[in-house]
Amino acid sequence: MKKLMFICVLLLSVIVSAQPAKELRDGTVSGRVIDASLNQPLPYVNVIIKTTANQTITGGITKDDGTFEIKSIPEGDVVVSIQYIGFKTIAKTVSVGKNGYDIALGDIMLEEDVASLDEVTVVAEVTTIQQKVDRKVINVGKDLTTTGPTASDIMNNIPSVNVDQQTGNISLRGNENVRVMVDGKLSNVPIAQLLKQIPSTSIKQIELITNPSAKYNPEGMSGIINIILHKNTNIGFNGNINLGLTKEIYAKFNSSIDLNYRNGKFNLYGSYGNNIGKSANYGSIERLDDNSEQLFDFFNNNKSHLYKVGLDFYMNDNNTVSFFTNQNIYDGFGAGTTGVLYPNQPLQQQIFDNDTQNLSSQYNGVFNHKFKKEGEKLDIEADYSVFSQDEIANFNFQNFSFPPNYSDFVNTDRDQTTINVDYVNPLSEKAKLEIGAEARLFDTKIEYTSTGLSVNENQDNIPNNGDEYIPTPQTDFSYKRDIYSLYATYGKTFEKWSYQVGLRAESVMEDANAFRTLENSTENTPFENDYFQVYPSVFLTYSPSDKNSYQMSYSRRVDRPGLQQVNPIREWSTPLISSFGNTELQPQFTNSIEANYTRKLENGSITGGVFYRLVEDEINRAVFIDRLDINKNILTYDNFDNTTAFGIELSSNFRPTKWWNFNASFDLYSRKQKGIAETLTAPTNVATVDDIILETIEVDNLVWNFRMFNNFKATKKLNLSVFTMYRGEEKGLQFTRKPMFMVNTGLRYSFLEDDRATFSFNYSDIFNTMKFEFEGDRPTPQAGQFNWESNSWNIGLSYRFGGGKYRALQRKNRDDNEKDGSGGFI
Repeated sequence: MKKLMFICVLLLSVIVSAQPAKELRDGTVSGRVIDASLNQPLPYVNVIIKTTANQTITGGITKDDGTFEIKSIPEGDVVVSIQYIGFKTIAKTVSVGKNGYDIALGDIMLEEDVASLDEVTVVAEVTTIQQKVDRKVINVGKDLTTTGPTASDIMNNIPSVNVDQQTGNISLRGNENVRVMVDGKLSNVPIAQLLKQIPSTSIKQIELITNPSAKYNPEGMSGIINIILHKNTNIGFNGNINLGLTKEIYAKFNSSIDLNYRNGKFNLYGSYGNNIGKSANYGSIERLDDNSEQLFDFFNNNKSHLYKVGLDFYMNDNNTVSFFTNQNIYDGFGAGTTGVLYPNQPLQQQIFDNDTQNLSSQYNGVFNHKFKKEGEKLDIEADYSVFSQDEIANFNFQNFSFPPNYSDFVNTDRDQTTINVDYVNPLSEKAKLEIGAEARLFDTKIEYTSTGLSVNENQDNIPNNGDEYIPTPQTDFSYKRDIYSLYATYGKTFEKWSYQVGLRAESVMEDANAFRTLENSTENTPFENDYFQVYPSVFLTYSPSDKNSYQMSYSRRVDRPGLQQVNPIREWSTPLISSFGNTELQPQFTNSIEANYTRKLENGSITGGVFYRLVEDEINRAVFIDRLDINKNILTYDNFDNTTAFGIELSSNFRPTKWWNFNASFDLYSRKQKGIAETLTAPTNVATVDDIILETIEVDNLVWNFRMFNNFKATKKLNLSVFTMYRGEEKGLQFTRKPMFMVNTGLRYSFLEDDRATFSFNYSDIFNTMKFEFEGDRPTPQAGQFNWESNSWNIGLSYRFGGGKYRALQRKNRDDNEKDGSGGFI
């Protein structure tokens, strides 16, 4: 019997082995991706095909109509992952072969995600604005990058943000006490210069965090502006190229290239961007008390080169190491003439030129560990950056009795080290605890020498001959600030409610020293300021339905004096005005309350909000009359009493038709400012120091702004756009700025396979209405205006190449709470 069974089994195996092998076939997965809130197709969405073990097989992106078709999928169970920035990822498991070989998924609805995703996306045609729980996110599209070659050019198109075209200073909700970061990192480069060095085509997103939680660094009274740069993490070798040219009077050229290679456990990426060009601006200030006039004519020729190289090493599923470095080389040359014209007198002129060169370097390393528990992780990051700058400025004077011609030499060296440890633990499905520690060490040294003469400050009276002049003292200024902090936040979600509470504690040690070498002596001015502060935050969110969301928040923040505000070395000078810092400035503290409401509409969304701020020991401008020459003024900074500010904001994304969509925003804010200024009670030609009156000024200011960007889809490949902006009158401590108005128009045309190439043309300020016009009474009655190259045209060309995309390293930027692997900027 046993032999019979053995023979039967053997015969059966022979029969089975003799059957022809089943032929394996490849399958196809297709479908269409829809924006759930707008009910519109989403182009350029990542569609990734993975194994059930989470290994990538192939992928692609959706077309303009939101459809996709992925071929050559091996037989068996696979996971179709639909990924798009700002939206929740959808994963569907399908069986190729078992359910057929041509699988149609139909319409896939993507919903917005309140947490940011760190995926790399193809730059969309149109800029979109998302209102998230604690921030407003502007996804920069090609329409916005065509407005100008630099970050400074596109900032004025962002809701609630303004850039002073003369100084380059940036403000949020009408306040310049805002912290600007790049990829969640503070920069050693001065903000005005930083914005002009970043190519607009390198920007992926701009985040407006108006009321940050205790997890973030508490600096910036009006909040944080975080600029996120592109990082490419495509499979294989790929990248993109951008070229741009802008011109009114002079031509300005910008370009960038991003390259990436991803294979296995390594992801290597690099990029290069530049801004090269000349620019001009001019203006005049008329003094009404003596009928004098200052005439300004400035020229700049700047070159900026930004290099970035990085490597991500995926050790295993739970451990990742990443490193990147940024190198920025800047070479700037400026020249100009400031003329002073008095009635019946020859024209007096200050002719100057300055040559500025700097190198900024940043080195960043991150270790990320994921625990077995879902969502539990540990991040350790070290960041080191250095900045060195040499500046030579030459001043020549015509028809001035003083000063004689001279040259200034300024050398600046700064370094900053930041070390972060952050731990996240989801205590349950609805509760999360986050704790962390940070050390930030900042050190700067500035050396100033001059070939010129200065007034001897020991003279009792205003000098009247050369005996009262001495060689300008050499000044060495050092400033060191070390900050050590701990934070903890706890959040919990109920059915329709969620809340988060947090507390950050910081110990700050400041040490400054101004060392002046006089003709026969030295002068040392040390300053120390150590303090401890806690910064609480509370967030409360109520979502009664998918279409309605309410949020309230409170936070306490700090504005530590900036380097230019404490630096006693002269920052800039004209024949009648000089600007200096105040070494003894104290920090100011802000208590901020916000309430926001978001409503999702059938074809868009609308967001409204109100805010209130109480500022303690406000830092502001102080204007004094130079005791050594009462025709001149000194600008510096000081601390003042508590002030308040409040305002409202409205913004909307809407698509009235399939061929027209727009973004619009309106903001109105009221702000009280306090400052110190001096005025003369007698005409300058006969006034003495006894005629100077010191007064505290309080200004109540009500300002409103409106912006609207319209995009018209003329054809499948051609888009037309119109942008308009109105900025209302604004009162300041020294003057009142008149309203400003601008209209831009442009077009974008996509071509080549999968619309990989885009040509754009933009014409800015088509009516040539943009100018900085002002009038004031302090310290003397005056009126004036400044103009720049606003009436300009821009052409751009971009081309992308490479394969499908998928999620990259989840690096947490603890300054902005965004997971973005792009690394920092200098």
